Amino acid sequence: MHPAPSVIIFTTFSGLGFGLLFWLGIGAITPTGVMAFIWFTIAYLAAVGGLLASAFHLGRPERAIKAFRQWQTSWLSREGICAVATLLIMAAYGAGLVFFGAALPVVGWIGGLGALATIFTTSMIYAQLRTVPRWRHWTTPALFLALSLGGGALLAGQVTEAILLLVIAGALQIYAWITGDTRLARSGTDMATATGLGNIGTVRAFEPPHTGTNYLMREFIHVVGRKHATILRVLALAFGFVLPVVFLLLPFSHVWGALALISHIAGVLVLRWLFFAQAEHVVGLYYGKR
Repeated sequence: MHPAPSVIIFTTFSGLGFGLLFWLGIGAITPTGVMAFIWFTIAYLAAVGGLLASAFHLGRPERAIKAFRQWQTSWLSREGICAVATLLIMAAYGAGLVFFGAALPVVGWIGGLGALATIFTTSMIYAQLRTVPRWRHWTTPALFLALSLGGGALLAGQVTEAILLLVIAGALQIYAWITGDTRLARSGTDMATATGLGNIGTVRAFEPPHTGTNYLMREFIHVVGRKHATILRVLALAFGFVLPVVFLLLPFSHVWGALALISHIAGVLVLRWLFFAQAEHVVGLYYGKR
């Protein structure tokens, strides 16, 4: 799949923002007054900024409102509804902390669970796709949740929880890579099934279907060299998980905390690039690109 910058920013920062909203909602930290305003501003900038970035990948962004109508069949619609509901609920919870210095635990927990639901629905946009075997696996939603909660805990200063969640996310990512690399081959989909010609003999590519590129080739076919993918995976693991955990294990310092957060975000950006760039859409088989 084409790793568009808009969806990379969206999946990275919206996950971070909703992860922070989860920790704020369950009362892991309960700031009041100006500090509460600052915390919720950070969370909303990340969450809403990520959601707005995703709109740039739409062919007709002005029609985004129509996505809310298909909630019965579309995970994208469910994501939008969960996101809006969560943001409204957490706005009410945050207002209580900012203006009245009072926490409303029930409202906060509902908002926190809404943040988890939003992250899950985002992940299912990708995990539901039969056409991308690498994504169609339980590790996709598990990783989205672990990364969001781990990044949110890191941003919220929940050191113990952040270390645990980042270790879990790192292990899940390694497992997802190991199993995902062979998932297309094990799916049973090949050039014969892609072209529908398998019943008449062995199918091989003789010439491309056409002489130029088209929308399908631009959006759904992206090939990453194995050597480059390996280097990027090492960098993603190092910056996304190893270095943040090392920084968090050092004696507490705001400098180490900031470095852990910056390192984690850099690593997740690389992870998201790989998430899309290495997703082998089966349409590539039709064009002989797999």
